[in-house]
Amino acid sequence: MSQLTKGKDRRLVYLENKSRAGDRGEARVAWVTLSKTGRSIYYQGRRFQRLKGGGISGNYFDVDTGDEYWISGVKKTGTNRHWAGGGEIQIDDDARAEYENIVSD
Repeated sequence: MSQLTKGKDRRLVYLENKSRAGDRGEARVAWVTLSKTGRSIYYQGRRFQRLKGGGISGNYFDVDTGDEYWISGVKKTGTNRHWAGGGEIQIDDDARAEYENIVSD
């Protein structure tokens, strides 16, 4: 169990695809659900599992595609992108109010 999964079955997270476009890959803030063990994360029909031994630049991978993702808790500062990266971060409609609450504290 990690900080990401500790004691919750649903969590607001930052997801960034690291396999496509590196630090400028598709990124979003979204609600995910967690398996009972916390080893799998589910989002929009996809299942992500923790990378053992670390990946190229991600900490999880999509079980179906093998794409690596960086998945982490949302930062209060709103600076979720890698310092060398850039690009728009999408926020799912159902996550917007909670995200705005977190970054406005």
